[in-house]
Amino acid sequence: MTRVKRGVAASKRRKNLLKDAKGYRWNRKNLYREAKQAVIKAGSYAYRDRRTKKRSARALWITRLNIASRIFGVKYSDLVAKMKAKNIELDRKVLSQIAVENPPVFEKIIAAVK
Repeated sequence: MTRVKRGVAASKRRKNLLKDAKGYRWNRKNLYREAKQAVIKAGSYAYRDRRTKKRSARALWITRLNIASRIFGVKYSDLVAKMKAKNIELDRKVLSQIAVENPPVFEKIIAAVK
């Protein structure tokens, strides 16, 4: 069987991991063991916060809708309940965009709900 020298693969793996740790502070950017831990931790934070971002975006839409609907004399919870009763199927993201960017159209939606 032929001999396999593995130095190239190992150094490539370490080089790529240190490239991922570029911009980190202190020893985490240039020492392999600490960089490896930092990259793993950063990846878990990134995975977690991609989901958290969706939650906070929905909370923002609801807050915007509540403010915009109260201007026209309707509470957010009443707005959503009446829309569901009248089969108006606009999600919160689209509604909040309409409320922010096009208030006259949002006023028509509220009039249709009332």
